[in-house]
Amino acid sequence: MSCCLYQLQGSSAVTPVFVQTGQDVFLDVNEADVPEGFVVFFWTFNGKNNLVSFSPNSKPNILGDYTGRIELSEKKYSVTLKNLQNTDSGVYTARVTTYVDKTLAEYKVTVQDPVSPVGLTVDSVSNSSDSCNLTVTCSSVDSHISSTFTCDDTTCSQEGGERSEVTKSGASLQVYHLSNASIICNHSNQVSLTKDMTKNIRELCIQQPESSSSTVPWIIGTVSGTLILLGCVCAVRLVVHRRKRGKYEGENNETMHAEVETHQPRDQCLLNKSSCSSQRDIYSLAGPPSAPTQSTETSDRTQPESLYAHMEKVNR
Repeated sequence: MSCCLYQLQGSSAVTPVFVQTGQDVFLDVNEADVPEGFVVFFWTFNGKNNLVSFSPNSKPNILGDYTGRIELSEKKYSVTLKNLQNTDSGVYTARVTTYVDKTLAEYKVTVQDPVSPVGLTVDSVSNSSDSCNLTVTCSSVDSHISSTFTCDDTTCSQEGGERSEVTKSGASLQVYHLSNASIICNHSNQVSLTKDMTKNIRELCIQQPESSSSTVPWIIGTVSGTLILLGCVCAVRLVVHRRKRGKYEGENNETMHAEVETHQPRDQCLLNKSSCSSQRDIYSLAGPPSAPTQSTETSDRTQPESLYAHMEKVNR
């Protein structure tokens, strides 16, 4: 894992160093500052724990839990501390002992996690005849800030100036505009940075300028037109329904009238059984018009033949 070192200018006594979690820190000491004839040289953590010690006539001695985490440098007394975690934050001191103890270098190391992703959202855009107002929100996992920008044909201004806030994790959250062109949201600490950027501000304000007062009539007109259209549709459906219903009722009445006429003789017969019975008896006695004629003629023809034959038999 490569060494990543972030240093800020501080006092000559202590040098601040910021390291991202999991990376390495290089603890440097100027070899020329180490006096000849020293007794022992060592690196300490928070003034108590020794990391490594050097003696003039012996090999370096890596101590305690730092075995496997200390990497010696080509520079004789400088070392690299590997794979730092949050618990490794503290003060690292290079000391040398002669007749007295002397501090040769001191680093205040701060181990930080990388910042979380950030998001920039446009909450609202409103146009007037001569300007465009945008309200945006810059959000991280544990914090957010909002800001309003006003832009005309040439410039943009941020209400209250550039906005920034320190998050719960100690990072910085910022929102600002860049060269009147884009709105930028930054989330950063000393070891990492994430950012989000809007489209060109002009693209967000591309709508035709219109006063806010003209918006209300437009909304009212749209709603009114929609209601009128729905009313017309309902009226047409009602008329069609009534016509279909009237036609159906007319056809139904005709059918009922025909059924009444068809069944009327039967009903009359039911009311006057003797009359209907007499009619059926007369009809059955009369029979069909042609049948009785043929039967009578046949009978007339056969009766003389039978009578003559009978008389002939008697005479014999």
